Amino acid sequence: MPYEDIAQKKLQSLKDGFILLSIESSCDETAAAILDSSRNVRSMAVHTQIPTHKLYGGVVPELASRSHVERIGEVVREAIEKAGITRFDIDAIAVTNRPGLIGALLVGVSYAKGLAYGLNIPLVGVDHLSGHIAANYLSHKELEPPFVCLVASGGHSHILKVEDCNRTVLLGHTRDDAAGEAFDKVARVLGLPYPGGPALEALAREGNPDAFSLHSEFNEGDNPDFSFSGLKTAVINLKHKANLKNELISSADLAASFQKAVVKTLVNKSMLCLEQTGLDKLVLAGGVSANMALREALANAARKHKAEFFCPEMKYCTDNAAMIGCAGYRLLLDGFRDTLSLDGIANFGEYSEHKQNQGG
Repeated sequence: MPYEDIAQKKLQSLKDGFILLSIESSCDETAAAILDSSRNVRSMAVHTQIPTHKLYGGVVPELASRSHVERIGEVVREAIEKAGITRFDIDAIAVTNRPGLIGALLVGVSYAKGLAYGLNIPLVGVDHLSGHIAANYLSHKELEPPFVCLVASGGHSHILKVEDCNRTVLLGHTRDDAAGEAFDKVARVLGLPYPGGPALEALAREGNPDAFSLHSEFNEGDNPDFSFSGLKTAVINLKHKANLKNELISSADLAASFQKAVVKTLVNKSMLCLEQTGLDKLVLAGGVSANMALREALANAARKHKAEFFCPEMKYCTDNAAMIGCAGYRLLLDGFRDTLSLDGIANFGEYSEHKQNQGG
């Protein structure tokens, strides 16, 4: 019997409690996890590339792809061994296939397709942002849609209405830099090491957040979209002018003021979307969800609006395969499955075009 027929038959027989292998390789983390329900993680394995990219001050796509090729086999084996199973116990595979660095995505997708074919088991591609949202399901067993979710990371900053586990509506998004991207760029200007976000947050704790007034007119008013380019440019200009005049300027004060401006923008826009939807649950997701200033500010704002606030445990904030597994598990239970034509897709525009070409 052909693989596609076998995989479809197995998909139809899946019930809650099956064993899922999930793979994440969208950027600079090679990760795998084993789940035995949508919210129960049996093991996680991650290889980080930070030491490699630190030399260049940011992720080098070609180096990231090569590292994934070198590490993905051993990372998957580690996850399987930690879970106390063999590869023959795996019932299905979930893998990040969009969005991300195309070379990095293709490594994970190709490995997942080969393993699924070899084991004759179903395969499903997962949206990276859906994975970040699903990280909250792992940390909060009681959480269920609908809710408003702020997804803030190095490559994405979106505010979404999550209607159910497989359907979201875009409410607002950044018009330029993602929040994490803006943190990284300002950190570089301040001479901080990669990754810039955590370094800037640490420096900001030593500074005065009211030392500099940083704001963007675009971020005012009732527009749910936002921008960080102006805030970033303001920091660059302040630093540049001080250097030209040979004046000392506190990097800690700049970091604290910039962080305050970014956090204020994200909080205000999230509250706006919460009010517009009439929902009473606010969720934070993505790598920037590890920023304590943002977590605390959103929690306080949600409390004032009499809304519940949820954010993932720190281990699920940054890129990991457990969150991909959680999202993929639900897709499989709902009958979704991809064929061996599954491809890596770098951005949302390409994904929409891809779906239209397929008649989706």
